[in-house]
Amino acid sequence: MAAPNLVTVGTITGKTTYTALSTTSETSVLSNASGSGKVFKINNIVVSNVDGVSAADITIAINSAAAGAGTSYAIASTISVPADASLIVVDKSTAIYLEENKSITATAGSGGDLEVVISYEEIS
Repeated sequence: MAAPNLVTVGTITGKTTYTALSTTSETSVLSNASGSGKVFKINNIVVSNVDGVSAADITIAINSAAAGAGTSYAIASTISVPADASLIVVDKSTAIYLEENKSITATAGSGGDLEVVISYEEIS
């Protein structure tokens, strides 16, 4: 369960994932399975509030296990996203690596108001 050596990379694939947060429960947005032999370089995380009237809070975390399991460590904690606005949580200047058996989760303050988009590179 180790990240691949970045000096000997064979493949880098650009990917994007997206999730609408329909509930206020912690939701796994991106997961790197145990034994995948990959590391994900997270280039950006953008949270958009699609509600035209009300602001909504967002918490984004890295979890110590895949699929949202384990302990959550906040990247952004309870930040208000105004109505019809977007929040850039991570961009290229603050890129992070998601190693094997880790995940990124999102928790919305209001169900149905927020959407999360993650752009990343899958490195193996």
